[in-house]
Amino acid sequence: MQMVNRIDPNMPVGAYQTYSITAPRDTTVEAACEHVGCPQWRQGWDSVIDERTELGKAQAHYIRHRSKRTFRETRTDAGLTVFRFESGQRCFAEHRTRPEIYLVRDGDHRGNPTGRTRQHTRPADWVEDMTENQGRIVDLQQRG
Repeated sequence: MQMVNRIDPNMPVGAYQTYSITAPRDTTVEAACEHVGCPQWRQGWDSVIDERTELGKAQAHYIRHRSKRTFRETRTDAGLTVFRFESGQRCFAEHRTRPEIYLVRDGDHRGNPTGRTRQHTRPADWVEDMTENQGRIVDLQQRG
């Protein structure tokens, strides 16, 4: 294991807060298209269906009556049905991603003297918390 080079802190461990983002190693969760950067969500997509087959009939029926997605329907010269789905809506794939855990704990690499740890449920809340903390540090530095 490589040793980490750190500057010796000027203040006691209790004067610090540590912000971290971690992800469990072997855990995945279902994720929305937007969250995983799905190209179909960003650009839209075409589903080309052959309704002459049983599978094609079932797929077309699902799209028309149960998919709850917005589409335009056209036919090709070969008799295939093309469903054009605009961007910004969930595709038909099941996306999975590793969850991110947004933590704030008292202390630094030397430990957490209070044992206090907070977990934010939204990344924006974690960023706001850290921004406010950085603002307090800048204010204290400017006061001397």
